[in-house]
Amino acid sequence: MFATHADPVGLGHVASLARPGANITGLSMLLTDLAAKQLEILKKAIPYAAHIGVLWNPATPSHSLALKALEPASEKLGIQLQMVPVLRAEEFDSAFAAMTAQHLDCFLIVPAVLFFSHRALLAELSLKHRLGGVSQQKDFVEAGGLMSYGADTLDLYRRSASYVDRILKGEKPADLPVQQPTKYELVINLKTANALGLEIPATILALADKVIE
Repeated sequence: MFATHADPVGLGHVASLARPGANITGLSMLLTDLAAKQLEILKKAIPYAAHIGVLWNPATPSHSLALKALEPASEKLGIQLQMVPVLRAEEFDSAFAAMTAQHLDCFLIVPAVLFFSHRALLAELSLKHRLGGVSQQKDFVEAGGLMSYGADTLDLYRRSASYVDRILKGEKPADLPVQQPTKYELVINLKTANALGLEIPATILALADKVIE
């Protein structure tokens, strides 16, 4: 069973969300769908952004799906994306140097264990290179990053407990539909925005579930 799967259908782990059709089920954080929504929110927060970097990890299977989802979203928003692959933490410095050299306006982080583990470093480099970034994980914002938008993972973990209970009582995973997020969080670090010289529109601040000042 999984609790925060990125894209169970896209990766072929289940036949469909409604009917998994295999001996596996759980909850998905809809990484692929949320990547496009993140981009939309980042554009609204930084209206002048026209060239945006995308930090992704080629070793993470779901990332190729997220990148495909970002393409039509960027075209709709009139944004040019620059894909910035990162395999190891040692590559973060060069990745940010490259984004700065290419005069990118901001960046989007496709969630991965690598980026979560080094969220403080990413936040530090964001300030150093004066680039605002968005992640799906609020831990990035709490570490000093600009903003995040994504599923409430604590809620997903809580809800997964009921599935564990049902499976232990004899229900088949194949008969239990993959559940989707019902709670989403927008978190903005206003202190970081001020340090970067960014003025987040009041309309975006009003939508935030949490603002760090």
